[in-house]
Amino acid sequence: MTEIQDTETAPLPLTGIRVVEFCHMVMGPTCGMILGDLGAEVIKIEPLKGDTTRRLKRQGAGFFATYNRNKKSISLDLASDEGKKIARLLVATADVLVENLRPDGMAQIGFGYQQLKSEFPSLIYCSLKGFLPGPYENRKALDEVVQMMGGLAYMTGPTGRPLRAGASVIDIMGGMYGVIGIQAALREREKTGSGQEVSAALFETTVHAVAQHMAQFAVTNEPPLPMPDGFRAWSVYDIFDTADDSQVFIGVVSDTQWKIFCDAFDKPHLMSNPDYETNAERYYLRSEFMPELKSLFATYRKFDLMRKCERIGLPFAPITKPHELYDDPHLKASKAILNLNLPTGTKVGVPGLPLRMGGRKFGVRYDLPGAGEHGPELARELGMTETEIEQLINNGILKIGDGLV
Repeated sequence: MTEIQDTETAPLPLTGIRVVEFCHMVMGPTCGMILGDLGAEVIKIEPLKGDTTRRLKRQGAGFFATYNRNKKSISLDLASDEGKKIARLLVATADVLVENLRPDGMAQIGFGYQQLKSEFPSLIYCSLKGFLPGPYENRKALDEVVQMMGGLAYMTGPTGRPLRAGASVIDIMGGMYGVIGIQAALREREKTGSGQEVSAALFETTVHAVAQHMAQFAVTNEPPLPMPDGFRAWSVYDIFDTADDSQVFIGVVSDTQWKIFCDAFDKPHLMSNPDYETNAERYYLRSEFMPELKSLFATYRKFDLMRKCERIGLPFAPITKPHELYDDPHLKASKAILNLNLPTGTKVGVPGLPLRMGGRKFGVRYDLPGAGEHGPELARELGMTETEIEQLINNGILKIGDGLV
């Protein structure tokens, strides 16, 4: 296995870049987290009550822990002139601003791109929204909204039952596109000296995700069916029951793999049948041989079936629940799970970036911040005295929260 170098203290690709983040929920914080993991100094500007995801329960309970490592936090009253002044001073020190407030939300507090660009011409200003400019741009958007209107929910669920993907995939991908745009803008600034506005949006991200299905229609003139009901490219691409009441996904996705399967599982009659010679032919005859495959795999225990598939080189996968990934031997060996300390003292494990550069993985330099935890430190950096900082706290302009809130 390739040696993995930790990067908690090593120089990183974005070391020296400062990011000011006006973000909440998932899309914007994902963008800031990736930049922070890659070495940028990310300053999260939060409202006095803290990011709303700090207080979410049930399926939202992991949002803050997942997307806010490697950041500093300052909690400000942005409705006040004093709070806006501090935020503006921070923006003046920044290379990048990231925001995902509602449409015109930043402009309403005096921090829209048009309001800042002449004063800060080198600033890269990243807006992450529901929609790029167009007829929909002022609509409210959520991951589920854009999955429904962007074709992803239709493709995910069976016919008549559109289904949201089981994770905030569009929010996360939208944040990633924000990072791509920011990095490109940083590279362009090296040549021109000028910043620019970068925009990414949930709806267009969804459309990009279903591009293969749009192109399928363009090529074949046949509307794609939802994935559970549609015509697949492969003759064997299924979930099979095992002898110990488990399930394993197995794919046979080439004619070479068909031969390997037939040889390894002692099915010479399937290999010698001229009707099954190619994947395309086998696909249309699935109903003939699939009962035999189901009966065959049902004689194996899950572990034994997976071990055999791995040995002969067939694609396979157990059906894993998210919490079971903490015990995954590959993730453990590759140190893919980062250990974080919550401000409450609780320890949590979250996946790190699925990325390696020169053998380096990207770890935790800053644990999850308490709301406003770094406010006094940043205020001192901006030249404020202890008396001024204390007055700001007493006046409710600057707040230092306890724990997660």
